[in-house]
Amino acid sequence: MIAMGCEGTRAKVNRLNRIAGQVRGVAQMIEDGRYCIDVLTQIQAVKSALAKVESEVLKDHAATCVAEAIASGDEAEQRTKFHELIELMERQRR
Repeated sequence: MIAMGCEGTRAKVNRLNRIAGQVRGVAQMIEDGRYCIDVLTQIQAVKSALAKVESEVLKDHAATCVAEAIASGDEAEQRTKFHELIELMERQRR
C-alpha cells in the first residue's frame, strides 16, 4: 500500500483526533446525566464526522491502490482490489 501524502494524512489524523474528543465529550454528557436528545444529537455528529473520514480514505484507496492495480495490467491484482471493495460494501449493508 502506498502512503498518502503528508497533507492528506495529517488532515485525516487531525479529524480523527477531533472525533475522539467528541466521543469523550459524549461519554461525559452521559456521565453528567445530560438530556438524551442532546446526547443523541452529539452521537449523530460523531457518526457524520466518521463518515467523512471514511469517504476520504475510500477516495484515497481508489486514487492509489485501485488505480495502480488497473494500470499494472495484472488481472489477479485487479480482481483482488475489486473483491476488497465489494466485501467492504457488503459489510456496510449489514
